[in-house]
Amino acid sequence: MLLLTGRLLSTIGSQVTVIAYPLLVLALTSSPAKAGLVGFARLVPHVLLSLLAGVAADRWNRKRLMLAADGVRALAIASLAAAILLDRVAFWEIVLVVVVESVGSVLFVAAETGALRAVVPRQQLPAAVGAMRARAATVQLAGPPLGGLLFGLGRAVPFVFDAVSYTFSFLSLLAMRTPFQEEREHDRARLRTKVAEGFRFLWERPFLRTCAFLYGLGNFTIPGVVLVLIVAAEREGLTSAGIGALLAAFGAGILLGALASPLFRRRLSMRAILLLELWTGLGIVAFLVWPSVYVLTAALVVQGVTLPVTDSVVDGYRIAITPDRLLGRVESVRSTIALGAAPFGPLAAGILLESTSPRVTVAFFAAFTLVLMLWGTLSPAIRDAPSLDELDAVMGAA
Repeated sequence: MLLLTGRLLSTIGSQVTVIAYPLLVLALTSSPAKAGLVGFARLVPHVLLSLLAGVAADRWNRKRLMLAADGVRALAIASLAAAILLDRVAFWEIVLVVVVESVGSVLFVAAETGALRAVVPRQQLPAAVGAMRARAATVQLAGPPLGGLLFGLGRAVPFVFDAVSYTFSFLSLLAMRTPFQEEREHDRARLRTKVAEGFRFLWERPFLRTCAFLYGLGNFTIPGVVLVLIVAAEREGLTSAGIGALLAAFGAGILLGALASPLFRRRLSMRAILLLELWTGLGIVAFLVWPSVYVLTAALVVQGVTLPVTDSVVDGYRIAITPDRLLGRVESVRSTIALGAAPFGPLAAGILLESTSPRVTVAFFAAFTLVLMLWGTLSPAIRDAPSLDELDAVMGAA
């Protein structure tokens, strides 16, 4: 409960600023390209630093890393809120704070997986991941409209809220007494050797390797389409609260999928679950026929239902079979692959929106999604994915 509480508190603050950052940039600069650059800056540290963060999580005390991450993020966000209140905020300062917050998130996530396995029996990991996705989706449902509402009250208000949420997350972790790692022997291996060991573990398992690359490239589309939704909604005259409500609908879809993930796991095969996420991603094509932000929102909601279902089986399986001494490195390698394309989604969307139109931008992302759908449908690793019964057996043995 303490782990989940801390995670939820930091997540709700982050979800509030997901909409506050682009709204702040648009209010200051009126530039979709600069809003896309901030989205890029928020994601790129996950690509550049995940491997190092994974090594750190396997070498140092995971709890202390998580505490440091929350403390630094709270201070960075508080400094931005103060600059906004003093009416001295500059665009470069927004980018800097976004990068600092993202670096803290990289460290937190790298250590969090070990914390999860420390307090959850391995056979219950798929259910635990599903429960975490459900709680996170609840926050994602409430966060964007709350962020839009708070931004309407004052540009600094959502950032003050975010700083306070990180402070409470820090306190909840401080109250935990469970060790976040097993006893370790000092490892004198070189950094390159340590990273290679985690990469080799993932690469030698075709199912995990394919999922990392396939769904990692899929992370290019969702942040980009979300930025299209925000910019298009602002151009149509929606208020910040109204834009937040559209993003909340996406969160509602994720919440529904998280709550229904046990039903999906009982009714569908592993392959069907994996392909469902890819096929529903093509729903954004409807925007090309009817270019309304509500149509685009509906497409995102449908795909959102499938996201936590895929996570519950793939993440639960991977965490269960990975040795504790490799857990941080394997997760960081997977995260680096999975998020490698993500920063370029909002960047590409911002550039396309600046020079073309929302419809052309969505067409670009739809074509990219079609390629991923064909890859997943024809992939031998996805076709031969282990059954859910096999996953249960493997996790029980682990």
